Amino acid sequence: MRAVVVFESMFGNTETLATAIGKGLAAHTGVDVLNVDEAPRDWDGIDLLVVGGPTHALVMTRPATRKSALEQTGHGVRSATGLREWLGSCGSAQTRIPVAVFDTRMAKPRWLTGSAARGAEKVLRRHGGVPLVPSESFFVDVSKGTTALREGERERAEAWGAGLGRLLTAKAGG
Repeated sequence: MRAVVVFESMFGNTETLATAIGKGLAAHTGVDVLNVDEAPRDWDGIDLLVVGGPTHALVMTRPATRKSALEQTGHGVRSATGLREWLGSCGSAQTRIPVAVFDTRMAKPRWLTGSAARGAEKVLRRHGGVPLVPSESFFVDVSKGTTALREGERERAEAWGAGLGRLLTAKAGG
């Protein structure tokens, strides 16, 4: 079996989580962790697609929100392409494919911060994705123009990835 974790990351937080999720999955299946800039547009041969990105202005990033974030922080970005654009460029899967979606957002109620994962999950469903689990949010703290993962989030992401691997293995009958 093969899992692919696709991430969009502005400042490295989502990339750190994607790597941790991949580590958790690796105990159960082969896994590739890919920046959205290098992600495949054809999902044939993928047994689980995990997608994650940051929440900007309540939803998945847009070119304008990525530009604004870059201007506010002055840091370089890790992903030139956004999940929104990548998903828009992908065709539908030939068969129904299990998917799992995560995002990073501030540690406040979802109705206040929004969730990139919710929008990404809707798009994935239209492309033939079948959610294996509900979308998951991981939390960042924002202070003085920088964002940092909350303590324990990397470990929680690894455990979430391991759980996905167990579910995928059980679903495949092994």
